Amino acid sequence: MKKVTILGTLMIAISASSFSSAVAAASNDSLTVYSTRKEHLIEPLFDAFTKKTGIKVSYLTGKGGALIERIKLEGRRTKADIFMTVDAGNLWYAATQNLFQPVESEIIENNIPTHLRDPEGLWTGLSVRARTIIYSTERVNPDELSTYQDLANKKWEGRLCLRTSKKVYTKSLVSSLIYHDGLEKTTDIVRGWIDNLAATPHAEDVHIMTSILAGQCDVGIVNSYYFGRLQAEDPNVALKLFWANQDSTGTHVNVSGAGVTKHSKSPESAIKLLEFLTSVEAQKIYVELNKEYPASQKIKADNLIALWGDFNQDKMNLSVAGKNQADSVSLMQREGYR
Repeated sequence: MKKVTILGTLMIAISASSFSSAVAAASNDSLTVYSTRKEHLIEPLFDAFTKKTGIKVSYLTGKGGALIERIKLEGRRTKADIFMTVDAGNLWYAATQNLFQPVESEIIENNIPTHLRDPEGLWTGLSVRARTIIYSTERVNPDELSTYQDLANKKWEGRLCLRTSKKVYTKSLVSSLIYHDGLEKTTDIVRGWIDNLAATPHAEDVHIMTSILAGQCDVGIVNSYYFGRLQAEDPNVALKLFWANQDSTGTHVNVSGAGVTKHSKSPESAIKLLEFLTSVEAQKIYVELNKEYPASQKIKADNLIALWGDFNQDKMNLSVAGKNQADSVSLMQREGYR
């Protein structure tokens, strides 16, 4: 790994191979993607696209905030044809920074449900991660579980583990609660969560699962694919997912996604890549690589995550996760959710 300094201030950690690829001249038979997703999760997708179309894909990986600033600084000179990241809140923020151009594509519209796409066509979801309740199969009866809101109930006092409010996944979940329940009721929910915490909020979902297994807490909220990775390693792990809010709003979902940059030198080819990433072929790769759910409704989940059962998704348009983010952050800071 090496660091590259941009305008003397912006530091982005990227691999030497990624950097040399990213600065290659753009043309109709080549594309450059700036991505916050790790190399092993995107390279197989790009290889499949190149094999199918002959269009080569170079990529640069890094932190989301740094890549957004890089694209802004590069302006019309940017090599980026597509910006790819995780969480609708991040996609929404990139859109507010004028990074994307609107895309009209019947292929994308037919493949990806409306609630997983930007209303203005600026970005689309490409894979789905459900953020739901996880519990100890040794200490919790699933009949006790129901909703995110119910985790504020006193019966969970000293039994709840959560991820830190600083993480975008938490911000998006609370944003969805604000959308469904309003600011006042969501404040009460967050306050109840805090009162029920068994430990200081964790930095990672993996830590939540580890804490439950260690007996520090009994229930938590995690992205489903983290559990999928753990279960693939240990099929008998004493944890299980519970699909939250099935009798009301549905389980909160989020996406990894992408959009065509405003100053792409090859917008037609970039749209072809975006369309390919929503195809059955690419969606299968997403599922196999990271235990995520397909964003497309045309394929089923893989064998492991299919065992978790079907669930109803929250149909809130995910752009709301970004629009409500400021209120979400203010609420959590005000209530002392760290």
